[in-house]
Amino acid sequence: MVTLADVARHAGVSSSTVSYALSGKRPISDETRTRIERAITDLGYHPNAGARALAGKRSHIIALVVPLHPEVHVPTMMEIAVTVTVTAREHGYDVLLLTNDEGPEGVRRVAAAGLADGVILMDVRLDDDRVPVLRAQGIPAALIGLTDDLAGLSCVDHDFGTAGALCADHLADLGHRDVAFVGYSSGVYRRHAGYAERTLNGFRARAERRGLRFLHRPCEGTYESTAGTLARIFADRPETTGFVVQNEAAVAPLLSLLRVGGKTVPEDASVIAICPDTLAEQHSPRLTSVTGPGKELGQLAVEQVMARITAVTSGGEARDQLLLTPPQLMLRESTAPAPRRR
Repeated sequence: MVTLADVARHAGVSSSTVSYALSGKRPISDETRTRIERAITDLGYHPNAGARALAGKRSHIIALVVPLHPEVHVPTMMEIAVTVTVTAREHGYDVLLLTNDEGPEGVRRVAAAGLADGVILMDVRLDDDRVPVLRAQGIPAALIGLTDDLAGLSCVDHDFGTAGALCADHLADLGHRDVAFVGYSSGVYRRHAGYAERTLNGFRARAERRGLRFLHRPCEGTYESTAGTLARIFADRPETTGFVVQNEAAVAPLLSLLRVGGKTVPEDASVIAICPDTLAEQHSPRLTSVTGPGKELGQLAVEQVMARITAVTSGGEARDQLLLTPPQLMLRESTAPAPRRR
């Protein structure tokens, strides 16, 4: 990594002169400034974001890394992004949007160039390769999601493990014994998306404790893929009467396919979805759901990153935070006591 001393040697000046040129604390000649700028360009030097902040060169920008891939429920993602933007403005900050396909290099670029005072990551994976970059760059950051190693991080997310457990408890309390968990596509689990794995683990642990026989079936969410998923569920477990769906795109196809197959919801099959209330209310019958407020995640993430920015600029030590918002079970018309076995 190119250092300030490397720039000084290349420009033929002292390190303190380079520092003054970057901070603007002391006047330097145009000729010297030109040599320093040329050296910075030649070497590809990027001043450390933390050092810029300590020098009073705050950008008053927060970088928000938003997910853009087929598995994302766009309304939920946009609700969080809008809330981050509004909350940041209340603190006098603007928001720079990055897409997650830029990966670690995008985070490194923003941090190293001092384009933002802090970073908020969304769509966090359990083994997220962007997190080591954040630690190495020393830029204040908050995660909407959890990673395997939480040291030196501030994180906020829904308690997805408890959400999965609530679904298992609800179906067990209604007398269902054979249940299916219809999840996201297999690619989501292969990339270790935290929200998907934590929900499934919470459901699995509680289902085993409650004596439920269950299947987990990934699903792409299209009508055709949902039809194939449902056919395999009934082929493997014909007595299935309860469905947990954590895949917003698969909800409507599943309800339609159950009707086409002669099963009435909730008399013949109960369906509980892990989704926002707005989506649960759109279907007929209205879906029993487990949900959490998306807006709250955006607000808390901004508060966390602002606390870390304040600690850096004041010369203090940032305090790690882990906040999990509790899920809520909303009872509607799509779940009922298990039908009697024929």
